[in-house]
Amino acid sequence: MAEDLQLARRKWFKTLEPVLPEEMIGLWRGSEIAADHPLDGVLENLAWFGKRFQPDLKADGLLFQFTPGVLVPLEPAAFPIRLAIRLAPVGRTKLARAIFPHLQRALHAHGTTAMLTLRMVDGEETAAMVYDRQPIADYFRRIDETEVAGMMVVDDDERRYFFRLRKVDPSNPEVGV
Repeated sequence: MAEDLQLARRKWFKTLEPVLPEEMIGLWRGSEIAADHPLDGVLENLAWFGKRFQPDLKADGLLFQFTPGVLVPLEPAAFPIRLAIRLAPVGRTKLARAIFPHLQRALHAHGTTAMLTLRMVDGEETAAMVYDRQPIADYFRRIDETEVAGMMVVDDDERRYFFRLRKVDPSNPEVGV
């Protein structure tokens, strides 16, 4: 069953149009797309907001919003990806959601944590966010003018984690910058 949903999501992602790195500049609110990946449900449970891309193509790869109006960039290297995948069931619990905001000072990123570039996926070049200190690349494809699909690829792991990003107006006071 999981393999079927993974395959369906990969086929869907491949049908979408590529995007250029420059088109990703700005603030984006994320939401997960179920794909029977072990991380399904974890980020949203932990108050994931999305991603922010700078004009120099550097990125805050993991933005969280623990309180209204305040975005907190966290350091992805604090969560070794293979360990995070193994511990994913814990990340979906109420206890994890209650404790995680209290760790923000210890996990706060000191600077950007990733870089946008063009990368080949499924035979086409598209924007990809490559993490500085993790074996991960997030590939992006256009859903419409304000929304893109993301596909997280971890080196040496065939499973894919899928998400959506919707462009945010940074002047919105509910968002914070």
